[in-house]
Amino acid sequence: MPIFSTRSRSAPRASLPTAISSGAASADVAPPATGGRSALSLAGFLAGACVTHFVVPKFYDQMVPTQLPGTARQWTYGSGAVELGVGALVAAPRLRRHGALAAAALFVAVFPANVKMAADAHRRDRPTPEKAVLLARLPLQIPLVLWALRVARRSR
Repeated sequence: MPIFSTRSRSAPRASLPTAISSGAASADVAPPATGGRSALSLAGFLAGACVTHFVVPKFYDQMVPTQLPGTARQWTYGSGAVELGVGALVAAPRLRRHGALAAAALFVAVFPANVKMAADAHRRDRPTPEKAVLLARLPLQIPLVLWALRVARRSR
């Protein structure tokens, strides 16, 4: 057998129909979920975003529209918790598709907060580099949404 062969030296697995009819455990024969590396990167991204909500909440507090009920800090912590939950769904192969669709929806849902943050920076006399970073974040939501949708599409 060549050194870089893709074939395993272990005993061959039964086909799925054979395994089902013989009562074999489905975990032994079920194909793995696809998009693993990209999905785990997305889950890690969401978990990292969650951490920042709890480590530097003041940054996120200023994004929360005043029209929302409750305090800005409640929304900051709540959205961080949602990011953690969505990231956990994306990390779980059986729930990955639903988690990735939730991630895409989350990225769309937070877009108005990013717009508010950029607009506020331009109304206040903020340094130009800060304004540029906050403006650059806006179009970056598009690749995030597309990334999540791609993970959802590749998941089974």
